[in-house]
Amino acid sequence: MAIHRLDLDEFDEIDYYLMAIHTSLEDYRLAYFINKNLPINLSKSKNEIHAQTKEGEANFSRFYYYDAEKAVSWNLIQNKNEIISASKNDFQDLFSNETSEVSTTIHLLPEFKKVDFFLKIENSEEALDFSEIQQQLNTIESIAAIYAVDTDKIKSKNNLIF
Repeated sequence: MAIHRLDLDEFDEIDYYLMAIHTSLEDYRLAYFINKNLPINLSKSKNEIHAQTKEGEANFSRFYYYDAEKAVSWNLIQNKNEIISASKNDFQDLFSNETSEVSTTIHLLPEFKKVDFFLKIENSEEALDFSEIQQQLNTIESIAAIYAVDTDKIKSKNNLIF
């Protein structure tokens, strides 16, 4: 009998490019400006990214565009989200049954806590010039910084699988 072996290194290959974006814009405004500066049409996806942490559960907004001509997927992903959890007061008496709300910030990629959004470009081999994309996005006034993320340094890569 013949023995078949699978090489699992093929599945570890990263086939996406990730850009970190620092901005004070809301997600829909950022998507609008990206659409205006690049030849893409990001739209709000119903499939938000769900993440479970020890602090609680969070859904991160996602804007998506698929370029059928170049077979490239574009995702604008929120990195920060606030979750509000109710906690009981330590002091309780007969007439008081108050709960207070505690706000906690959760990050999709915790090792990049200062990044507001990520632009994930999938299945892009030689079709796109990433330095040109970065230059075009740098012309948006409300973007403080945009840079490429070294995907080998990401510890929580599983959060980018969706």
